[in-house]
Amino acid sequence: MAETVDIDGINLHLAGPDMSQGEWIGQREVLKQVLACWLVLDEKDLPLAPRLVGTPGIGKTTLAIAAARTRQQSLYIYQCTADTRPEDLLVTPVLGEQGTIKYHASPLVSAMIKGGICLLDEGNRMNEKSWASLAPLLDHRRYVESIIAGVTIPAHPDFRCAVTMNEDESTYEIPDYILSRLQPTLTLGHPSRVDELAILQYHLPFAEEDMLNLTVEFLQESHELKLDFSTRDGINVLRYAMKRIAADPDHPLSKDAAWREALQTCLGEDALDLNSLADKKNQTLGGNVVPMGLGDFFFSPDNPLHPDYEDDDEDDEDDDEY
Repeated sequence: MAETVDIDGINLHLAGPDMSQGEWIGQREVLKQVLACWLVLDEKDLPLAPRLVGTPGIGKTTLAIAAARTRQQSLYIYQCTADTRPEDLLVTPVLGEQGTIKYHASPLVSAMIKGGICLLDEGNRMNEKSWASLAPLLDHRRYVESIIAGVTIPAHPDFRCAVTMNEDESTYEIPDYILSRLQPTLTLGHPSRVDELAILQYHLPFAEEDMLNLTVEFLQESHELKLDFSTRDGINVLRYAMKRIAADPDHPLSKDAAWREALQTCLGEDALDLNSLADKKNQTLGGNVVPMGLGDFFFSPDNPLHPDYEDDDEDDEDDDEY
């Protein structure tokens, strides 16, 4: 049975906290940074709402789970999307029995009321209109106004918030007045080899050592080449490879064949050759080609007016002087 609370005569049905388990392995400094953001040092002080930035699958949500557990607070997660509306973020009316209206609080508002922690996941996929509804929550006012329910909802003193953002182009540009409220920016990098191996062992304790090493070496090489494969990708590849071996005990695939098949089916054929994939990516991004200027369009390279023109005769004369 969902918990309900009464605010100014409006009965709100609260969402439950997220019960996911997750262990934060390595990169202890960024965990300390998140916890520092949520400290309150004085009655006039306010907690910060940090941005957790990094590539998809790098562990931003796991970091929030670990931080909430460290503070011994419930975590509520709201998944932001391109079509998120302000009422989705706050209070949504639902048609109940006999035509009655029930008001359901979002995970964000439920965290505000219960004094929990809310993670706005992939916040830069959300439009400005929805962000505008959170402006008073993210500054000294610490409240939201639900037009649907006609109530103002203050945040509990223990309420904390963080926002994750992926580093890709399929997102909205967040307006400056919101970015100024979402500070500081905490960037998550790829884990070290030791940490990445420990993460894989945590999620897949049944995986054999040689399969683990294959996966870690692949991930570490992809990180060095600045490719987009994440620890989550490695977990999926290894999980599928182990399943392929177990699926046919009478005629099992070799470990190497199962792993390569898993790599190809999970991440694509290009993942089989990371160096070639890195070269393709560099060519797509322009590589080392110098951009053309106006002089390149109007004058040939042997024309004295071309910006890169070199007079061989002058060079010869200079050589004769020495």
